[in-house]
Amino acid sequence: MLCNDVSERAFQIEGTGQWIKGKSAPTFGPLGPWLVTANEVEDPQNLDMWLDVNGERRQTGNTRTMIFNVAHLVAYLSQIMILMPGDVITTGTPPGVGMGMKPPTYLKAGDVITLGIEGLGQQRQTVVAWS
Repeated sequence: MLCNDVSERAFQIEGTGQWIKGKSAPTFGPLGPWLVTANEVEDPQNLDMWLDVNGERRQTGNTRTMIFNVAHLVAYLSQIMILMPGDVITTGTPPGVGMGMKPPTYLKAGDVITLGIEGLGQQRQTVVAWS
């Protein structure tokens, strides 16, 4: 399934630089639009991925370029924690994140994000300011 791996960079970078702080706000990490079973995906290590901001392509990738494949991630995590049905393991993001741009480009209120993975569907979100 898709996960929009949203990050609040100011939270991530301040103090310890702990990544989890910037990924745990309410509404971050939306999942969907649906969950598919393993038999519905021919090869999870060969799926095209993309993300646009306001209609401009920002990220393009394919799961074949992952540093660690899905089977390795599940095996590794199973050694250090108990995985239960319904657990979600997010696997990262394709190249092109705003923090890596020169100059860095961050999301702002009103931006529209659309993203998709081949065979898994698409998502669309509008960024709103925290109140």
